[in-house]
Amino acid sequence: MSAPRLRSFPDRLRQIALFEVGGLLLITPPFAWASGVPITESIGLLALLALIAAIWNGCYNTCFDCVEGRLTGRTADRRPFRLRALHAVGFESGLLLMTLPVIVWWTDLGWIEALIADIGLAITYTIYAFLFNLGYDRLFPIAPAAAPATTDAGPLATER
Repeated sequence: MSAPRLRSFPDRLRQIALFEVGGLLLITPPFAWASGVPITESIGLLALLALIAAIWNGCYNTCFDCVEGRLTGRTADRRPFRLRALHAVGFESGLLLMTLPVIVWWTDLGWIEALIADIGLAITYTIYAFLFNLGYDRLFPIAPAAAPATTDAGPLATER
């Protein structure tokens, strides 16, 4: 069984950019309000976290899609509900491990307060990631592999 098609590099970049911009627009205001971190500092922090997440996103999704494709033979846009949920939780768990020290450093929050803030972000982004990726897969399905080109040159065609 051959591996199914993965998203193209430009498609993956579009997916990451739309996800991160949408996340910043949706999540910065409530984060600033709930954490007490001023909006200007929140924007800077969440932009840095978005950069970390964007790099993690590309690596995680590509690896996950590749492993899933090799094990199941299906493309990511055909992912069943349970695997989508596992995918989202795995993504956010890995991201939590990378971002917690950044939140502590940036905000001067204690580790517990930063962990609570990071868990709040992780829960929010997990729900957002699930809904975003479901919508993205529906709006931008992975194109099937092109069939080999054939030509019908008619009866006068000669073989070379």
